Amino acid sequence: MLGFADISTVILAGGLGTRLRFVLSARPKVLALVRGRPFLTYLLDQLAAVGAREVVFCIGYMADMVKETLGDRYQTMHLTYSRENEPLGTGGALRQALPLFSSDPILVMNGDSFVDADLAAYLRWFLQKDLEASMVLAKVSDTSRFGRVTSDEQERILGFEEKGAHHGPGWINAGIYFLKQNFLRAIPSGRFVSIEKEIFPAWVSHGLYGYKTEGRFIDIGTPESYAMAEAFFTQ
Repeated sequence: MLGFADISTVILAGGLGTRLRFVLSARPKVLALVRGRPFLTYLLDQLAAVGAREVVFCIGYMADMVKETLGDRYQTMHLTYSRENEPLGTGGALRQALPLFSSDPILVMNGDSFVDADLAAYLRWFLQKDLEASMVLAKVSDTSRFGRVTSDEQERILGFEEKGAHHGPGWINAGIYFLKQNFLRAIPSGRFVSIEKEIFPAWVSHGLYGYKTEGRFIDIGTPESYAMAEAFFTQ
């Protein structure tokens, strides 16, 4: 069976991090220090633990700092970079980086969030179902900040609800995806595309599935959530 040593992982690390500007004026959000380490290294440790060998970073804002900080090796992983000359969004960045991916499927991770999910179990689930596109769904106590994802008993995703539409516990997009290359080729090239707002909703009736985990989730997109990261990674 296909393993992580055979799979290209892509980390989306090109965002502006506007809400953290006054906290991180000298570095991009994905390099925010947590316990003295760049946030991205926690994702890389998670990948190293399952035997990943190849990681592509989609970079944009303060791209040179990301490359200089991480270099071309991390533990046993080879790191390469796909640079946006202008903002392309999450979908556009993936589409631009497509020639760098050597596997089918690929694993995609948001560079500003972390979920304590069993990635090996997620891969087995994806391969056994023989899917084209899937995402990890994390359970949180209040979905209002993130938007809610609904799915059926067969784990097919039924829809996405806007941020603020509902309060209380539920499932959210945790920012980790297994995607086939056919899915990526369908993304328009050469323009800004949001995979979350444009691409995933269009796939709701075409075979988009959700893998649920109750593992802890954090993103560092706001000063408040970033302030919680030290305690999160101490547990």
